[in-house]
Amino acid sequence: MKPTLLILAAGMGSRYGGLKQVDPVGPNGEAIIEYSIYDAIRAGFGKVVFVIRESFAEDFKENFDKKLKGKIEVEYVYQELDNIPAGIKVSSEREKPWGTGHAVLVAKDVINEPFVVINADDFYGPSAYKMTADYLNSVLGSENNDYCMVGYGLQHTLSEHGYVSRGVCQTDDNSFLKTVVERTSIEKINEKIITKLDDGSNMELEGNEVVSMNFWGFSTSFFGYLKTHFEQFIKDNSGNPKAEFYIPFVVNELINKDEATLKVLESQDLWFGVTYKDDKGTAVENIGNLISEGVYPNKLW
Repeated sequence: MKPTLLILAAGMGSRYGGLKQVDPVGPNGEAIIEYSIYDAIRAGFGKVVFVIRESFAEDFKENFDKKLKGKIEVEYVYQELDNIPAGIKVSSEREKPWGTGHAVLVAKDVINEPFVVINADDFYGPSAYKMTADYLNSVLGSENNDYCMVGYGLQHTLSEHGYVSRGVCQTDDNSFLKTVVERTSIEKINEKIITKLDDGSNMELEGNEVVSMNFWGFSTSFFGYLKTHFEQFIKDNSGNPKAEFYIPFVVNELINKDEATLKVLESQDLWFGVTYKDDKGTAVENIGNLISEGVYPNKLW
């Protein structure tokens, strides 16, 4: 069964200053997202699902439908602020949808096979797609909830231009996840890696921590857990204009209750992203180097 690639692309790019999901970094106008899809096709994925806003739909379809026709099946689903359980009253100050867990949940009706979740604006490298496809195929048919994720060394995932959010992982001796803590403000300050804690204090990180870059591999059983947890989350936080429902919230609880296992597949490939506008130059340079090394053709499609 060919896995599906679920791309989270509904973000507004407030720190970037525009629709970074389709901003070109390749020599023929390719966006980072296109290299992800290219890698997924090479790894044997059969479908790509874009999670976007309805206001983005025309731009996305114009950019991707023609390029991907005949290469991989394409679906679009919409993550909107009001895509929540009936009867829930949302704070009038709420401006954006409910985070990565919510983004995955809106795709439940179009995915019936193992799937991989990624960010649209992150480059993960070819091995990430091959590793997750192989792992998901190896546990296919298992009665257990056998999930996986790709991890990267923290020091290789920072931006020179401001703070980033990372899921800091702890694993056991067999590389199964014990816990992942979402750190929403990590920044390099005076050659030290500092994260701001919820109480406003700072904590120094070493840099060799394995972090989640939102590259997850799940079976469809995960949708049921997401739905249950999101319904409770939205009831508890409907009046909070900034509350976010993150994937690790659900993953941690499933692991703590021994209801799932999650294998951490550590990648040695280069990771880079475009959180800030100034990150684009580095992305363009990195793509150029990978083309020179023969990892990608000069023209993807």
